[in-house]
Amino acid sequence: MKKYFEVLNKVALFYGMDGDELLSLLECLGAKVEAFDRNETVFMSGDVIYRFGIVLSGQVQVISEDFYGNRNILAAMGAGEMIGESYACAESYELPVSVVATADSELLFIDFRRLASPCVNACAFHARLIRNMLNIVSVKNIALTRKIEHVSRRTTREKLLSYLSDAAKKAGGGWFSIPFNRQELADYLYVERSAMSATLSKLRDEGVLLYRRNNFKLL
Repeated sequence: MKKYFEVLNKVALFYGMDGDELLSLLECLGAKVEAFDRNETVFMSGDVIYRFGIVLSGQVQVISEDFYGNRNILAAMGAGEMIGESYACAESYELPVSVVATADSELLFIDFRRLASPCVNACAFHARLIRNMLNIVSVKNIALTRKIEHVSRRTTREKLLSYLSDAAKKAGGGWFSIPFNRQELADYLYVERSAMSATLSKLRDEGVLLYRRNNFKLL
């Protein structure tokens, strides 16, 4: 487990814990590392889950599909980010989405029931862990609100600029990268890829932005 400390030290769930505390805590929680191949399913829509994951390497996406197979990307997570914690907390609630590895990935899984209940060793870390979890769930709710703001825009142009402006602000200006290719970005914003590509070209020609693959700069 020590080889993952560089990533785990950046995970918000473990904020305020040093290496020895973290190692002891992970042993207490029975944390387990699992590997997934690219395109392998981590969680399937309809599953009831009691554990959540932390991405140690690679990347995963949260996706939803309608009856006709139309896919929407709800989120993309890389190393240090968590997946499934809200549904693990809810218990007995069927997942309305799937989580799929988009690259060869390693994830650390923790059973939420062990996190929420004081352990037999009366770990001093549990109270801190629960506070950190509440903060994470709150931050993700805010992120979901941001996405709603992007996709509720009327036109493809407005959706693109809303999303890219938010990403540029987070990056502090200059060139920034996004975790999506063109099709994935179209799925995330609920727009047609061809229309989105045409809009990107128009924005570039108008001097609004520059882009190279998934790297962008607003002008």
